[in-house]
Amino acid sequence: MNKNENISELFEESKPCAYLDDRLSDIRYKYMPQCDSKTHYNMVERGWRRFGYVHFSPECKDCFECQTIRIDIENFKFTKSHKRILNKNKDLKIYIQKPTISIDHLNLFNKYHAFMSEKKDWPENCITPHEYQTSYVDGASTYGKEILYFLDDKLICVALSDILDDGLSAIYCYYDHEYQERSLGKFSILIQLSMAKLSKIPYMFLGYWIKDHYSMGYKEDYAPFDVLQNRPKLDEECIWKQYEGQK
Repeated sequence: MNKNENISELFEESKPCAYLDDRLSDIRYKYMPQCDSKTHYNMVERGWRRFGYVHFSPECKDCFECQTIRIDIENFKFTKSHKRILNKNKDLKIYIQKPTISIDHLNLFNKYHAFMSEKKDWPENCITPHEYQTSYVDGASTYGKEILYFLDDKLICVALSDILDDGLSAIYCYYDHEYQERSLGKFSILIQLSMAKLSKIPYMFLGYWIKDHYSMGYKEDYAPFDVLQNRPKLDEECIWKQYEGQK
């Protein structure tokens, strides 16, 4: 990080939890208009997430359900199911570039959220160009990328990732549910895992995981993975433990 004086910090207490209806959450935010890759990885490894210029981390007093997970890339094995998903999408065109914004991005994002609002009772989220810019384009620095998936000339999936020397952090993914048979969300994770393998990046971070949660069950498909056992400060050691998955 180049200028520490540009960091603003906010601690938000007793906010309704985004994952568990009967819980309240406490979240720490850092606004970091300048964040180099080394500083960013140090935060990702300790459970921080980035959207735009804002990094955040849960610090709930009485709940530890949200756990940061990472996949050991060298030891990750693609299953037969994974290979079938990769094979059924081999006709897609894939582009990796710095994050951008367009009408196609906004339309696809809003279509995805309208579907998820109906299917999983997500809060409705019709995003504005400004909101998209500040959440998914700003703060990319040298490491923020978007992965665009096209069927012919139609944008059907967008994934946002931070690609660092020591870890790939999956930020967000949205896609067109008209192509459910393609399993685009899973396909995008598999593409990012493949990118990490090719680039010899040691870990892929999949964000937060709550065991047996209806919206996070898909992360079990990538076990075994490591689970962060503590909430270390930025100058403290991380404690990781492998989770083998459901038996």
